[in-house]
Amino acid sequence: QVQLVESGGGLVQTGGSLRLSCAASGRTFSPYAVGWFRQAPGKEREFVVAINWGGGTTSVANSVKGRFTISRDNRKNTVDLQMNSLKPEDTAVYYCAAGKAVSTLGATYDYWGQGTQVTVSS
Repeated sequence: QVQLVESGGGLVQTGGSLRLSCAASGRTFSPYAVGWFRQAPGKEREFVVAINWGGGTTSVANSVKGRFTISRDNRKNTVDLQMNSLKPEDTAVYYCAAGKAVSTLGATYDYWGQGTQVTVSS
């Protein structure tokens, strides 16, 4: 069983940056891929970005390409999401999830965190 805890959310102005972190406990991230998803009020959960165990494969949603970057430190059991040039439409609860492979489909991930709120003011 992998427990995931997100941190780093908050309120930021348009154009600002935030760095989210996903930490694993219970067991390590090995050999899981980790993805970030988000859900805005009244909308379905959507894929944001994901990275494989070795860090050599990533997948990024078009809506955040060039602005968001995912990275991981397997020694520290953390996966970070650097979010730059934030827009009001990035406002959502952000979730990290662990699964067997990089995927844009939430159903393929086995473990989920509780989420962290990101609010971008205009």
